[in-house]
Amino acid sequence: MQKIDVSFKNTDSKELKGVLVLPTNKKPANFILFAHCFTCNKNFHAPSNISKNLASQGYGVLRFDFTGLGDSEGDFEDTNFTSNVEDLIAAAEFLKAEYKAPSMIVGHSLGGAAALFASKKIESIKCMVTINAPSNLSHVQKHFESSLDEIEKEGFANIKIGGRGFKIKKQFIEDLKTNQDASALKEIRKSLLVMHSPQDEIVSINHAEELYKAAWHPKSFVSLDGADHMLSNKEDSEYVAAVISAWASKYLKEPTAPELETDHEVMANLGASGFTTQIIAGNHHLVADEPIKVGGSDLGPNPYELVSSGLAACTSMTIQMYARRKKWLIDNVETHVSYSKKHADDCKDCENDMAKIDSFEREISIKGDLDEKQLKRLMEIADKCPVHKTLSSKAQINTQLTKSTQNTP
Repeated sequence: MQKIDVSFKNTDSKELKGVLVLPTNKKPANFILFAHCFTCNKNFHAPSNISKNLASQGYGVLRFDFTGLGDSEGDFEDTNFTSNVEDLIAAAEFLKAEYKAPSMIVGHSLGGAAALFASKKIESIKCMVTINAPSNLSHVQKHFESSLDEIEKEGFANIKIGGRGFKIKKQFIEDLKTNQDASALKEIRKSLLVMHSPQDEIVSINHAEELYKAAWHPKSFVSLDGADHMLSNKEDSEYVAAVISAWASKYLKEPTAPELETDHEVMANLGASGFTTQIIAGNHHLVADEPIKVGGSDLGPNPYELVSSGLAACTSMTIQMYARRKKWLIDNVETHVSYSKKHADDCKDCENDMAKIDSFEREISIKGDLDEKQLKRLMEIADKCPVHKTLSSKAQINTQLTKSTQNTP
């Protein structure tokens, strides 16, 4: 995938810094705007992991630092909830001008509340997603309840959030009160996905209930069981991205995986780091990866699991096709395939042909009204599966270099 550093101006002419994550070698049909959590920044693990995984599913994702945070200009002490909403609108305008207007907005924690408010003013937004988001903004004051008197008296207070120091001014508190009810969704007629952890100790699960009740249909709720508020576990943020991608496909009618720009049937693309590989097979988009223990992210099956999947699918299809032609009744064909060695081990000596000893173990379960003679014949047919024939013969692979870039001094 591609990561592009971008910048744009907000309504106060402050320069906001962001990262646009794009799928490799194709133009995304849909762009997503991501709003990070309170006092976080674009490079926190949750927005970074979610953006990367959504890009692997064919989306373009823009995450950026709100005013006064991360690499963006401005002073945090002069910002508030309203300015966060305005920053999101500015980000949407940037996408519209330079790429394509965002069709989905995703917000984490307070960013979720900001995303809902911003979606009212961003016409291109079709889908909204909140992650561990509050239904009202009173919970934000919990971060500095002990300093409220000082803020009221002095006009500001220096507080610590997550071990970092921030200056909170009175105007920030007053702005929260003005925008108190973040569950005011009656004016928003857009698809909503509420994602929340029952174990969230920062924003309780009750907030998700209030958001869901207030929203118009179509609306969905997904429990992030076991996750903490910040989605500290990488697996939780990867799960969030996978669910968002699947859910959004219902409402974003344009395909997220445009046509493959090649004469070949399959394309596999891998960037400079990791093993997560984007694959386009015909009109279908999928991901391959390696297990975590060999340095991968385990976001998809490894190459040999894909080969095994092809053998299993072809076997079941071939058996069922033959049975239907013979008018034999088969309720179900289930084929299990396993490969004897790991891809990472195989590649240690991949220049030596003698190092490859390929062994596929295949078990077939056939349910139907069949006698022993019919079952025996179907097992013979299994070996005539086209993928079986390919794997058991010496296949010819013709390889040529079509595109190459070289670093020149």
